[in-house]
Amino acid sequence: MTENAVSRPRMNLLIAAPRGFCAGVDRAIRIVELAIEKYGAPVYVRHEIVHNKFVVDTLKAKGAIFVEELDEVPDDVPVVFSAHGVPKIVPAKAAERGLNYLDATCPLVSKVHRQAERLVATGRHILFIGHKGHPEVIGTFGQVPEGSMTLVETVEDAVALNPADPDALAFLTQTTLSVDDTAEIVRALGERFPAIQAPRGEDICYATSNRQAAVKSIAASCDAVLVIGAPNSSNSLRLVEVAEREGVRARLIQRASDIDFEWLKDVATLGLTAGASAPELLVREVVDRIGEVYDVVEREVTNAVEDIAFKLPRGLEAA
Repeated sequence: MTENAVSRPRMNLLIAAPRGFCAGVDRAIRIVELAIEKYGAPVYVRHEIVHNKFVVDTLKAKGAIFVEELDEVPDDVPVVFSAHGVPKIVPAKAAERGLNYLDATCPLVSKVHRQAERLVATGRHILFIGHKGHPEVIGTFGQVPEGSMTLVETVEDAVALNPADPDALAFLTQTTLSVDDTAEIVRALGERFPAIQAPRGEDICYATSNRQAAVKSIAASCDAVLVIGAPNSSNSLRLVEVAEREGVRARLIQRASDIDFEWLKDVATLGLTAGASAPELLVREVVDRIGEVYDVVEREVTNAVEDIAFKLPRGLEAA
């Protein structure tokens, strides 16, 4: 054993489970891969299929071309809509142009879309809890006529609301929100509008809830937490907030190269997790990088077991 190996400090590493890819992300990535296999490159994708640069770059290398708007998609090539969902007008325009399109919207996001349509059809105005500008929010607002929904981002927004008919309200939520923050907003809405209709079941998806709970389960034992995810990934940012709310300093990184070892110098026990768009390969990359500096004692802490899988769109199953 070398002198350097003997002198390395020890690092206890608690790896949260569940972490990383969820069923919706798995499905969306597979749709792009199968489309490339079936139709050949290039296959166009409107918006990032999921919010992770590594995943996007990997799919680019296989033949995917990412664009922001449908106008950028040439005629006679397949186009995939991202896991976050799109406004109704997008597939309608694709159909008008005769484009072969595949919808990779997460089925749990699609469920929120259908709820929005049903609520508006019954005459209710929807208070939508979410983050302005997020693709999922834009997609959900695009399912119903303009003016049918109002965005609520904070408790303060809920308190300031002055709806035309307080007895004809309902609320829905983005699927990747903070469970705790959303509960506070829902509580405020209920206090202000006792007749407000809640969604059928929980809108925040199982993966978001499970990953937040997993971080909570390790936070008290950690001196710091690293979250692997993209800065535009809502669920990843929420994991950082969850750790900080538990009293632990936390930081978002995209790759092992982002690790700041100066930030870790007084850390004896480090928590590690990954957002729902981050592959396990990046988790192992981070563990290996930490192992170059520390004598790592690794332990996985399992808070739940996930066995959910979503069906692929018709026509791709046997691609």
